[in-house]
Amino acid sequence: MTTRMRIIVTASCALGFLSACSHAPVRTEMPPPPPVNPMNVPDAVPRYEPRSANGNPPFYDVDGHRYFVLASAAGYVERGVASWYGPGFHSGRTATGEIYDMYAMTGAHKTLPLPCYAQVTNLSNGRSVIVRVNDRGPFVANRLIDLSYVAAAKLDMLREGTTLVEVRALDGPATPLPAPLVAKNDLYVQAGAFAEERNAERLLERLRSAGIGPAFIRADDVNGRHFYRVRVGPVPDVAEFDRLVADLRGVGIPDARLALD
Repeated sequence: MTTRMRIIVTASCALGFLSACSHAPVRTEMPPPPPVNPMNVPDAVPRYEPRSANGNPPFYDVDGHRYFVLASAAGYVERGVASWYGPGFHSGRTATGEIYDMYAMTGAHKTLPLPCYAQVTNLSNGRSVIVRVNDRGPFVANRLIDLSYVAAAKLDMLREGTTLVEVRALDGPATPLPAPLVAKNDLYVQAGAFAEERNAERLLERLRSAGIGPAFIRADDVNGRHFYRVRVGPVPDVAEFDRLVADLRGVGIPDARLALD
């Protein structure tokens, strides 16, 4: 189990308490037996909550990278890698100043406003949970969200330690959407999106020259506008996602993301 990384908060953020969950993506220690069966722990119930006085600076710096906290969670949908954190952080402080409970349905996110609620779906098995996001992290590689032990158990991701997920913010007491049904061949890494087809073709040529692939261009119409998305894959698991993201970083593409076809 790794220790927390030290967060360096800029002067403009100094009035807001900010803790961080920085964790290895795979846990080798198993937690003590939970007081209840994780499957019997109910999901968090979305409700309106005021923005926490702690953990919501306009921006903050961790390990040389700057993160900007979103003004609102409304409409947030992202796909990526989930990890989980447990015994090493149980009873510690979260970014909001609350006590972390590994047996509660909570999560940590780098930029969502705190607290907020999110529906997290394991894209490998279709299981879905609702968590209350009240912490910052994970600050390891390209991880998207860190989940409590119980939330991870309900998603059946404890053994692997990580899984590909969809994170969808729930605005107030919103009705959760049906979990997406995703086949392994439906997930890709998106290297870029362009309004001009020629720009997409240039990036595709660049990827092929670097031996990154299979890569292709997908054309979409969004609100009457044409977009050309350069994608690589398909991506069957976290290991392949990490490999492709690392390859793309190596050719100067730092913001690749998981895309659902």
